[in-house]
Amino acid sequence: MLLTSHLRRARRKLLAAATILGLTAGVSLVASAQSRAAVTDPCDIYASGNTPCVAAHSTTRALYGSYSGSLYQVRRASDSATANIGVLSAGGYANAAAQDSFCAGTSCVITVIYDQSGHGNNLTQAPAGGAAGGPDNLANAIAAPTVLNGHAAYGVFVAPGTGYRNDHTSGIATGDQAEGEYAVFDGTHVNGGCCFDYGNAETSNNDTGNGHMEAIYFGTSKTWGYGTGTGPWIMADLENGLFSGVNAGYNANDPTINHRFTTAVVKGGPNQWSIRGGDAQSGSLSTFYNGTRPNVSGYNPMHKEGAIILGIGGDNSKGSAGTFYEGVMTSGYPSDATENSVQANIVAAGYTTSSNTGGLTPGSRISLRATTSCCTTDYIRHDDADTKAVISSISSGSSATDKADATWIVRAGLANSSCVSFESANDSGQFLRHYNFELYIASNDGTSLFAQDATFCPQPGNSGQGTSFQSVNYPTKYLRHYAYTVYIASDGGSNAWDSTNLWSDDTSWAVSPPWA
Repeated sequence: MLLTSHLRRARRKLLAAATILGLTAGVSLVASAQSRAAVTDPCDIYASGNTPCVAAHSTTRALYGSYSGSLYQVRRASDSATANIGVLSAGGYANAAAQDSFCAGTSCVITVIYDQSGHGNNLTQAPAGGAAGGPDNLANAIAAPTVLNGHAAYGVFVAPGTGYRNDHTSGIATGDQAEGEYAVFDGTHVNGGCCFDYGNAETSNNDTGNGHMEAIYFGTSKTWGYGTGTGPWIMADLENGLFSGVNAGYNANDPTINHRFTTAVVKGGPNQWSIRGGDAQSGSLSTFYNGTRPNVSGYNPMHKEGAIILGIGGDNSKGSAGTFYEGVMTSGYPSDATENSVQANIVAAGYTTSSNTGGLTPGSRISLRATTSCCTTDYIRHDDADTKAVISSISSGSSATDKADATWIVRAGLANSSCVSFESANDSGQFLRHYNFELYIASNDGTSLFAQDATFCPQPGNSGQGTSFQSVNYPTKYLRHYAYTVYIASDGGSNAWDSTNLWSDDTSWAVSPPWA
C-alpha cells in the first residue's frame, strides 16, 4: 500500500505539472485566451472622479478594466514554490483554477497581494511591531472561497495573528492630505480583537500618536468607540481610537452592519471625514457620519504616515479576525457620487457564497471511515473512556453506544461558514476540535480559538480517494489517524504523527452514511 500511495502521489504531481506548465518557484499563472469586452472597474470610476487609486488590492478580480496582471501570489507547503495568480481576462475575475492546480495535494498560503495601481504598493507578511511580535502569519489560500458572477475566487481569511503590510509606499496620503478608502469584507467573520483594519498606518510599526493613522476598521470592539446594536461596526482607526463619529465612545448614528458581503468606506481630508457602508450584494451606500474631525486633541490636523496595513493595527496589534476580498486607497477626497458608482460596480460583480464543504450538508449526519488498507472498517469516534477522538471498528453488530459515538452532525464551520465543523451526535454541543494537535470532543466555549480549532475545510482526498479535512488555522495539517488516535498532521514534521509513511492514505476519509 505504501508503493501505491507513492504512485498516486506521483501521478497527481504529473497532472498538476501538465496543468500549470511548470512547478518552479515564481511561476506566473496569469493569462488565458478568454476574450472579454472592455469594462469599467472601481479604479476607472475613481479616476473619472479625479480621485485616482494609489493602491488597489484584490484576490478576487481586477479593479481596472484594463488590468491583466497578477492579483496575488501563493506559496505551497510541499516544496515552497510560489505562483502568481492572475485574471481570466483583462478587467476580469481571478483565475482560481490555476491556484487549485498549483496547490493540489498540498496547502498554500497567500504571500503577496499585488497593487494593481502601478504604484508598487504590494502587501506582504507584516513584521513585528510595538504591540506584538512577528512576523505575522500568512492567510490560508483556500479558507475564504467565494463566487463572482459564477466565477470561483478566494478572499483573504484573517485569523488572529495574520497580517499584511507595506511600510515603504508610493503616492499614499501623508500628513493632512485627503484620501478615500473602501473595502469589501465578510460581514459575518468578525471579533472584538484589535484591529481588523485596511488602510493608512505608521511606517515604523509603532504607535506614534493620535492622528497618525486613517484606516477602515471592521469588528465588534467597544474599547474606544462603538455604535448601535451589538456590532460589527464600520469605524475609522485613527490611532489611539476607533471612532464611530465625532465623539470618542458611543455614536448613535453608526449602526450594526453585518451583510454577508459588506462594503465599508472611510475617507478623510482637512478637518473633514466620513463613514459610509452598505450591502455589497445589493442596494446603495448609506452615510453613517460626515463632519469634522474628532473633538479630541491630535486629530486636527492629521499626521498620517502612509504605510498600508491589512488585518492588523498600526502597531501590529493582531488579535483580530475578518475576511477581505477587495479594497482601494485614493489620492484626494472622493465625492459621494463617485463612491455610489463604485458601490454599483461592486454589486454588479455578483459576490455570492461558495461552499467548500465537499458535498457535506450542514445539519446532515455522517460517519467518517478510514481508507488506509489496515483500517477500512474503522471510523472516527469519541472514546467513552475519555474525551479523545480515536478510530475503531464499527459494524452492524456494534452496540448502539458505539454506533452513536461514531456519528457526527455536520455544521457550518464555526470559524468559516464555507468549511465544516463536526458536532457529536450523542453529546449535543460537543464538537470535534484539536488541542496540541490531538483531536478531542469539547463544549463550544464561544471563543475564536475554539472556533478555529473546530473548523476543517474539505479537500479532495490526498490519496486520490475520499475527502481530506484541512485545519483552518494550521493549513499544512489535515485530520489523520495514527496508531488509532486522531490528530491534525503535516506530511513530514517533528511529531511522530507527522510521519510521511502512509500520510496521504491516513488523511483520506470516506464520508459514509451515519451509524446512528
